[in-house]
Amino acid sequence: MDKFTVLTGVAAPLPIRNVDTDMIIPKQFLKTIKRTGLGKSLFYEMRYDPATGNELSDFVLNKPQYRNATILVAGDNFGCGSSREHAPWALLDFGIRCVIATDFADIFYNNCFQNGILPIKLPQADVDKLMDDANRGANATITVDLEKQEIRGPDGGVIKFDIDPFRKHCLLNGLDNIGLTLEKGKAISSFEEGTASSRPWL
Repeated sequence: MDKFTVLTGVAAPLPIRNVDTDMIIPKQFLKTIKRTGLGKSLFYEMRYDPATGNELSDFVLNKPQYRNATILVAGDNFGCGSSREHAPWALLDFGIRCVIATDFADIFYNNCFQNGILPIKLPQADVDKLMDDANRGANATITVDLEKQEIRGPDGGVIKFDIDPFRKHCLLNGLDNIGLTLEKGKAISSFEEGTASSRPWL
C-alpha cells in the first residue's frame, strides 16, 4: 500500500448527502477481484448517459478542471449502503486519495484506511468552507498534511483534523493488515521454528 504523507491536489466538490457504495461503483462492476481498472466506472450512473454511454458534461469529475482531482469534498454519510471494498478501489484507481465529509459509513471508513485513502471527518462549517474552495475549479488546490493533521486551502487558511493515532501510523508507513503482519515476520518465524522443534508431529 502506498504511503500517505502530504497530498497536494485539486479538490472536487460533490455536495450530495448519502452517497452509497452502489453510486460509487454499481453492482455490475463487482465481478472483478482486481483493484485496478475500476476508476473508469467510478460514479458510473452519474458520469455517463445510460442511452449512449457518453460522458455527461455537467458531472463534476467530467469537467476539465476536475479530471485530475485527488481530493473529494463530499456530503454527509458518504459511503453508506453495502460493504463492497470495490468502492475505495474505484476511488483510488481514479486517483482520489482523500475524501472529506462530515461523516462516513463505518465499513466504508475502515475500508479506506486499508486501501491507502484518508477519510477526514470535519464539522459542517469546515466542510462548507472546503466545498467553497473546491468550487474554484482548477484553482481548487488544497494540501492535506497527515503528519501535521491539517488542511491548507488555496487562500492560506488552515483547518485541523483528528485521526486515530494507530490509523495515522499505518497510513504514514503504508501498512495495511498484511503489512502489519509482515512487520512481525521475525517473531512469527521464530515461533514457527520453535513449534517445529518442540512438536515435530504437528
